[in-house]
Amino acid sequence: MNKSFRFFVTSALLLSPLFSLANFDFNNNCLNAYKSIFELKLGNARAYISTEKKQHPNNSIIPLLENYVDYFTVLTSESKADFDRLKGNKSSRLDQISDDDKNSPYYLYAQAEINLQWALIRGRFGEYFNAAMEVKRANSLLQENNKKFPNFHLNLKGLGLINAVLGNLPDGALKTALSTFGIKGNLQSGLNMFEKLANNLPKSTYEPFYEEVVFYYAYVLTDVAHSPQAYAKTMKYTERIADTSLLKSYLQSYVCIKNSHSDEAIAILAKRPEGGVYQPFPYLDYLEGIAHLNKLDLNAATCFNRFLQATKGVNFVKDAYLHLGWISLLKGDKAGYTAFAAKAVKNGYTYMEKDKQAKGEAAAGIPTVDLLKARLLFDGGYLNRALQLLDDKKATDYTNDKDKTEFNYRLGRVYDDLGKDEQALAAYQETIDEGKNLKYYFAANAALQMGKLYERKKNDAKAKEAFNTAIAMKNHEFESSIESQAKAGLRRLAN
Repeated sequence: MNKSFRFFVTSALLLSPLFSLANFDFNNNCLNAYKSIFELKLGNARAYISTEKKQHPNNSIIPLLENYVDYFTVLTSESKADFDRLKGNKSSRLDQISDDDKNSPYYLYAQAEINLQWALIRGRFGEYFNAAMEVKRANSLLQENNKKFPNFHLNLKGLGLINAVLGNLPDGALKTALSTFGIKGNLQSGLNMFEKLANNLPKSTYEPFYEEVVFYYAYVLTDVAHSPQAYAKTMKYTERIADTSLLKSYLQSYVCIKNSHSDEAIAILAKRPEGGVYQPFPYLDYLEGIAHLNKLDLNAATCFNRFLQATKGVNFVKDAYLHLGWISLLKGDKAGYTAFAAKAVKNGYTYMEKDKQAKGEAAAGIPTVDLLKARLLFDGGYLNRALQLLDDKKATDYTNDKDKTEFNYRLGRVYDDLGKDEQALAAYQETIDEGKNLKYYFAANAALQMGKLYERKKNDAKAKEAFNTAIAMKNHEFESSIESQAKAGLRRLAN
């Protein structure tokens, strides 16, 4: 901690209602623990928390910090055993906080945070009803706290997350459970709250909480809003985070990969901080494998194997095996593909959409190699290479309806990202005509992308028509996700 920040913290402890209120004391030990948590130095965080317990055992910030440690332990390990072992800690932490000073803005806020963190983790392990109960509880606590302490900016972090996620939640068990409680969100309101915090926190006494705000904002922009600004905003807001933060490496590389910047992701992951002080994070090896394979670098197998050897988790195992199968196929080894596809079907779990999709693809037979290459290159942002593969082909070159549909879909996506709007729209229409009655996602997603393209061109009537076409298609892959994005498009056009 530099001198100016130490002076700021000391001054804040003396002068500001933010840090020191009765037994909610965000003192130096707690600030150092919190900073360590968001660099993924969880061992250091535990040491600071242990010191604070000895010095101020009644400080009710301690159970909140301990919950952060559990949250990131499970998030980085993806381990069901860790989840089952740690989730019992929740009630005793809430009990300690609930006995403290009700006049502190941290009183309701800390209880809300603990509920919200467990809700986010439960969703990764299929405990949707309990997650919905915790979201409901967190929402009511934060709403009440916001009325009592309207200038306590941290309320907006949880409220922003709840609004954004609930405002664009795909149909499924979690949405069904939440709807029974009458909880609704608004995606744009949530995004606005995060934007306000990301811009204002560095200029305020709440500056230490900046990294957490950016962590959630990047997630919302990328995975909830599917925003075209996700990459630019994440890179902008993470820039001021220290390079010693492993969480920064994760956020930047993840958002780069999701937004077709594979070369940049590879560079970021190559420079990520390492050493025993950091929490093991096998998922970063998986991400590195994705980034390399997206440029058809078959050495990606090393990364996927490293992930599979290191992970104790339940997620992304099926998808890693499928990618190893693709590498075998790209080497011309069909028997190798079949063996890895069998592992993708048999091993791992299907809590995550990625793994459900991987299992389905692995069971569906051997993919067509040139379409697989085009898919990977497009995902990596190598648009001209992808176009070279497809440009001299026609849909009639393929023998089955799936491949004909996928060919037009891949062509449409490449044309779209290259700014060749008319060619993209023609290819999307071919995809819809060919694939609207198939179980694959190509036609529905083509309609969704067509809607976004027309929206960019300010042709609202055509955009609405395309979004409604996407919604009308049923019984295909990624149905709930595509439908929720199409409905979000219709809401944007209605404003």
